[in-house]
Amino acid sequence: MAETAASGPGMPQLDITTFSNQIFWLVVALVVLYFVMSRVALPRVASVLADRRGAITADIAAAEEYKLKAQDAEDAFKKAEADARAEAQRIVEAAKAEMQEALHAQIAKADAEIAAKSAESEKRIREITANAVEMVAEVSNDVTKDIVAAFDMKADARSVTAAVKAQMKGDA
Repeated sequence: MAETAASGPGMPQLDITTFSNQIFWLVVALVVLYFVMSRVALPRVASVLADRRGAITADIAAAEEYKLKAQDAEDAFKKAEADARAEAQRIVEAAKAEMQEALHAQIAKADAEIAAKSAESEKRIREITANAVEMVAEVSNDVTKDIVAAFDMKADARSVTAAVKAQMKGDA
C-alpha cells in the first residue's frame, strides 16, 4: 500500500496531464472575478471613495469657513478687549483726575485753615508782644521812679515816662 502511494503521480495540481484543464478553469475564474469586481465591487468602492473625497472636501471647506469665523471672532474679541482696556484706562484716568481734584480741594482747604490759624497766631503774638512792651514800659517806669526815689532825687512821672520811652525806642 505504501508502495502504490509512492509510485502514484503525487499532488494532482502538479500532474502535467491536467495542466490544460487547470489553466482553462483558472482563466474562467479570473474572468468571472474580473467582471464581478469591475461591475459590482469596484463601482461600490469608487462610489465610497468619491463620497469620502466629497465629504473630505466639504469638511475642508467647512473647516476653512470655521477658521475664518474663528479669526473674525478672535479679531472681534481682540477689538472688544482693546476697547475694554481703553475704557478701563479712561475710567482710571477719570478716577485719578477726580481724586486729584479732591486732593487739591482738601489741600486748598487745609492751606486756608493753616493761613487762618497762622494769621490768628500772628495777631495773638502781636498782642502779646504789645502787652509785653507795655508791661516792660510800666515796670521800667516803676523801677526808674523807685531808683530816683532811692537816690533822694525828685522826678515827675511825665519826665520818667519820657526817659523810659526814649530808652525803649533806642534813643539814649
